[in-house]
This record gives sequence, structure tokens and C-alpha cells, in this order.
Amino acid sequence: MMHLFRNYEDWRSTITGVCRLDLNRAYCQARRRALVDESDPGTRDFLKAYGSEYRDLVASWFERAGREAAA
Repeated sequence: MMHLFRNYEDWRSTITGVCRLDLNRAYCQARRRALVDESDPGTRDFLKAYGSEYRDLVASWFERAGREAAA
């Protein structure tokens, strides 16, 4: 099981620093859409592994990162 992040700052730091992903608006919107689409196979796997509460938290972090990217 992967590390479960407890806050936005740690999640963002890992996504941008360790994973070297660009949290631009389009990427964040696409990831959030995928996470809330329960017909998506990746989302079903995520839900099975981590549950809906954590999925909702991560989706909210993508939403926040997208807003910050647009600012």
C-alpha cells in the first residue's frame, strides 16, 4: 500500500518534487474528473484500495491545485 497523505502540503510537495509532475490546470481537472468517475477502472481500483473518503480528499486536493494553477 502506498503512503496515505494527511495534508495538502505534503501531497503537493511529493507530487511536484518526487514525482516531478506539473500540477497545471488541465492535468488537475483531468485527474479530478477521473477520480470522481466510478466507472473508471483506475478509480474503482483506488476505491478498493483506499476507500471513498480518501478518494474524496485527493480529489479535493486536485481541485485546489487546479485553482492555484489558474491564479
